[in-house]
Amino acid sequence: MSRRAHRTTGLTLIETTLVLATAALLVGLAVPAVRALRHSFHTRSGVRSMVDAALSSARAMAMSRHNYVGVRFQKLCTSADPADPIRGVLNAPQYMIFIMHDEPSRMGGLANGFRAIEGLEPVKLPATLGVIDLSLIDSDLTIDMLHELSDATTFSIVFSPAGKLAVHPVRVRNREGVSRPRNDLGPFQISTDDVFNSADNICLFQQGLFLQDDYPWQGGTNLRVELGLGEENSRTSLAIYELDALRAAYGSRTPWSGYLARVKSTETWHVSPYAGNLISSP
Repeated sequence: MSRRAHRTTGLTLIETTLVLATAALLVGLAVPAVRALRHSFHTRSGVRSMVDAALSSARAMAMSRHNYVGVRFQKLCTSADPADPIRGVLNAPQYMIFIMHDEPSRMGGLANGFRAIEGLEPVKLPATLGVIDLSLIDSDLTIDMLHELSDATTFSIVFSPAGKLAVHPVRVRNREGVSRPRNDLGPFQISTDDVFNSADNICLFQQGLFLQDDYPWQGGTNLRVELGLGEENSRTSLAIYELDALRAAYGSRTPWSGYLARVKSTETWHVSPYAGNLISSP
């Protein structure tokens, strides 16, 4: 048998060392790029890119599903008290949720009922920035009530089956279509929706993440009916704010007439009626 037949295959020690050194060099070069990429999502331009991507996806789904599809912007319900479900709303994380219109028969009779699209996870926005609807806010007012913040940070942008931006009434509810469900009150009051649900189910039974639109603005002293979370038209614009600056504005009791008035004039973005992307104010 020849000597060649006994030769083993593989890398020598020198070759292995060179491979490991090259791999380490490539990893070292990649780390700053990865860090820069992660940091880019925590800037205003990064948030705009995230919103643009979400709106483009919603527009494409509206055309492919031949239905009204949109993006819902809303803060997570972090309270454990169903009588005060917006407790902690100032610091709560905000998400983008994909929603679609459903038939009244499946939405508790709501003609303009929307639900979360199953299989699509809510997209979390960066912790340092947020998206807000200031189109109905009077900048001359000095209001610092947290339920106004809850209302202003909860809104939808919707596209028609033709892929055009639509101003459509929206009332978001759980996929079972139950009004204010409570899972311990019998089979007809149960909702297992893990996205939109009632204050009782979210706070008491950890079922759901976001308050559904069963809490319209009615006045009085009960926060549960002062959330502004009822049927409202979808929006055509949004603004981007910095959470630290908003905290400071709340500390000085001038969130609307102070900081947010400047945000409205400098950081408002409109949605293109046909392309669906964000465009700067004219």
